[in-house]
Amino acid sequence: MYELEPVARVVGGRDEVRDDDWGAERAVLLLDERFSPDALLGLSAFSHLEIVYLFDRVDPARVETGARHPRGNTAWPRVGIFAQRAKDRPNRLGVSRCRLLGVSGREIAVAGLDAVDGTPVLDIKPYMNEFAPQEPAHQPAWATELMAGYW
Repeated sequence: MYELEPVARVVGGRDEVRDDDWGAERAVLLLDERFSPDALLGLSAFSHLEIVYLFDRVDPARVETGARHPRGNTAWPRVGIFAQRAKDRPNRLGVSRCRLLGVSGREIAVAGLDAVDGTPVLDIKPYMNEFAPQEPAHQPAWATELMAGYW
């Protein structure tokens, strides 16, 4: 068993859970008081961040452990929870890449983070090009359709 404490919280941006149109969202990650602003030194040299967060608004009873149609759309194939990025997944962890707008004290301004106001942030990482796939990536057509309006 592991216990995690949030390192920050999402402040601002969207306050309701909706699946699409995240690209225009702006928010602040407010670093927990147990960290000094020094924990963010050098972060502003990066253009993007990877944020690990908890889908804290998902009812644990709704967590999916098998397969389903993404977003309940029967036009898309039934796929396992680990073949999709749904919020009602085991451990309720989300991972998102977003644009870094600026750092000030314990505040990190971001754009395009797909997490709602109040979301607990478990980790903040700078995005480095070398962590992108080193070969061409591919995905099924249903995933491309699903993501068409996401950002």
